[in-house]
Amino acid sequence: MKDVLAELAAARRAMGKGKVPAGEAYTVELRRRYEAQIDDVWDAITNPERLRRWLTQATGDLRLGGKFELDSGEHGEILRCEPPRLLKVSWLYGADADAWPGTSDVEVRLASTPTGDTEFELIHAAVVDEPLFPTYGPGAGGVGWDLALLALARLLTGGETTDHNTIQKSPEGREFIRRSAVAWGEAHLAAGGEPEHVKAAVEATTRFYAPDPT
Repeated sequence: MKDVLAELAAARRAMGKGKVPAGEAYTVELRRRYEAQIDDVWDAITNPERLRRWLTQATGDLRLGGKFELDSGEHGEILRCEPPRLLKVSWLYGADADAWPGTSDVEVRLASTPTGDTEFELIHAAVVDEPLFPTYGPGAGGVGWDLALLALARLLTGGETTDHNTIQKSPEGREFIRRSAVAWGEAHLAAGGEPEHVKAAVEATTRFYAPDPT
């Protein structure tokens, strides 16, 4: 449990505003440092064999301008690819998502540190309507990304492959989710969220990702 919560504490979270082709968007932003060389981190986020071990299986034309699909339902187009420092993709979910192009994208930026570690930054910008943002706040996407970056840390440090279903049902995974939802609530408050709205969003997010097993 200590290692899992240390990974949660390693990330800095922010909620902001940005733009996507479809217009004004909310942003979910995560920044942290990995004790790994930048080329290793880049390979982990772009090599399909390693990607499936911390995120999910990716298929498609995995090059600039190509389209991809994930087994978890997300799909999009590779918008920018500048090895080993920048990857940007459109990020849509569901069979009907193509009717609203340009509403969501994910950008990952990597930078080497003087000690050889890698600074990792992920920004997910999306136009979010009912019920997602009003109900869940930034935790709607933020908790999922926290779980993904936990899995990435395990791959980079020990070569471990993560089963997301298993971790989300485990006691330590449920506690990680609970604390992640609270951390995103703090980011929401810092961005000007109303306390009662934030409280309700944190509770809704926790129930969504870690429903009562009974």
